[in-house]
Amino acid sequence: MPEIDLGVTPLRELNGALHKLPKDTNETHWVIDNPAGGHAIAAGLDAPLTVEVNGPVGYYCAGMNKLATVQIRGSAGVGVAENMMSGFVHVSGDASQAAGATGRGGLLRIDGNASSRCGISMKGIDIVVKGSVGHMSAFMAQAGNLVVFGDAGDALGDSIYEARLFVRGGVKSLGADCIEKEMRDEHKAAVHDILTRAGINGQIDPSEFKRYGSARKLYNFNVDHAGDY
Repeated sequence: MPEIDLGVTPLRELNGALHKLPKDTNETHWVIDNPAGGHAIAAGLDAPLTVEVNGPVGYYCAGMNKLATVQIRGSAGVGVAENMMSGFVHVSGDASQAAGATGRGGLLRIDGNASSRCGISMKGIDIVVKGSVGHMSAFMAQAGNLVVFGDAGDALGDSIYEARLFVRGGVKSLGADCIEKEMRDEHKAAVHDILTRAGINGQIDPSEFKRYGSARKLYNFNVDHAGDY
């Protein structure tokens, strides 16, 4: 099991070594110490690895992740798991802005709070936030699921497409074309499945969440709705 101390090894050298690994590598478990808020740690992974980062990270940690499991034992800066394709990213602390932005697949779990624009333009990723999310979360969210145990800030789901938003707490305000929708059994089952995959099923009853999604009025420009754009 490779153990890398970023107080000694340059970050570029670490990422280079991770990128060179083939999908059938035997070096599947990596431990990274002393990240010290470094940027783009374990970004662009493309193999079924497990990477443990022992400490806080800067922006774009685990960005463009594919196949890998990345455990961040601390807080994460802007854009954690940005453009994620598959795999699992787990932040044990808080996350800054744009967590999971443009993600196309995989699952992002944040145990603390997420700042503004969590899940912006998400395209298939599933995001679970055990705390609250900031303003403009799920802005232009196209597909996937955002599950929030706490509260949501202003303009949740602004200009949303077909992503599904599940919030257990309060919502300060809904963005353009985002409305509350009925929480049917199929949606409770979906939340149950997501929480199971995130490893936190059983902590909260899926029926405690409310569902939000698109009113489908802004898909095409209509002069009657010009003031909503």
